[in-house]
Amino acid sequence: MTTATASVDTQPVRAGAFRLAVAAEATKLRTVRSTMWALGATLVATIGIGSLIAMARVSRWDRLSLREQIRFDAPAASLRGIFLAQLVLGVLGVLVISSEFATGMIRTTFTAMPRRGTVLAAKALVFAIVAFVVAFAGCLVAFAIGQSIFAQKHAGVSLSAPGAFRAVLGGAVYLTAVGLLGLALGTVLRRTAGAIATLFGLLLIVPLLVGSLPDPWGTDISKFLPGDAGRALFTVQHQSDLLSPAGGLLVLAAWVIGGLLVAGLVLRRRDA
Repeated sequence: MTTATASVDTQPVRAGAFRLAVAAEATKLRTVRSTMWALGATLVATIGIGSLIAMARVSRWDRLSLREQIRFDAPAASLRGIFLAQLVLGVLGVLVISSEFATGMIRTTFTAMPRRGTVLAAKALVFAIVAFVVAFAGCLVAFAIGQSIFAQKHAGVSLSAPGAFRAVLGGAVYLTAVGLLGLALGTVLRRTAGAIATLFGLLLIVPLLVGSLPDPWGTDISKFLPGDAGRALFTVQHQSDLLSPAGGLLVLAAWVIGGLLVAGLVLRRRDA
C-alpha cells in the first residue's frame, strides 16, 4: 500500500519538475542574443535564397526544354533556401547545450535539476517548438513569394495544390530535425566547434563521399542520409533517388530519436 501510494505521488512531482525545466530552458533560449540572430538568419536564408533561386529560374525559363517545364517542381524550387537555413538552425541546436558546457553553466543547470534526462528532454522540446514555428513561417513565406515569381511564366501553384502544403510543412519538419541533430551532437561532443564540424560533415561531406560510390550503392545509401531523407519531405515531383515522403519522415525520425537517445545515455554517464 505504501509503495503504491509513493509511486502515485511521484507522478505529479515529476510532471511539475519537467514543467519547471521547460520554463527554465525557455527563459535561457529567449534571453540569449545568439538565439534571435540565428532565428532571424534562418528566416533570411529560407526566404531570401528561395526568392533569388526563383528569380533565377524564371530568367532562364524559356531556355528549358518542354520536358523540364512539365516536370518543374514549383514548391520545392521555392524552398531551396532550406539548404542554407539548415546550417543556421543546426548551429543553434549545437549552441543550445554546448555553450553551457563551455561556460560551466551546465553544473548550475544540473544542480537545479539533477535528472539529466529531464534537462535534455526539456531542451529538445523547447528548441523544437521554437525552431518549427520559425521554420514553418519562413517556408510559408518563401513558398508564397516563389509562386508569385513563377506565376510570371504560369508555373506557380497554390498552397492547395497536391503536395504543396505537405512540402511547406515538410520543409519546416526537416529544419527542426536538423536542429535537434545539432542538439544531440552538442550533447555528445560537448565542444561547439567539434559538434558543428560533425554536423556539417554529416549534411555536406558524407553525401559527396557516398555519391562517389558506384551505382546503385551511392543512390541506395544516400536515400537514408538525413539530407536526402529530409529532401523527400519537401519534394513534390517523384524522384527515383529519393524515398517517399513517408519513408523520408521515418528515416529522419530515426536519425533524430537515435541521436537524442545516444545523447541522453552519454549525458547520464559522464560528469558535467
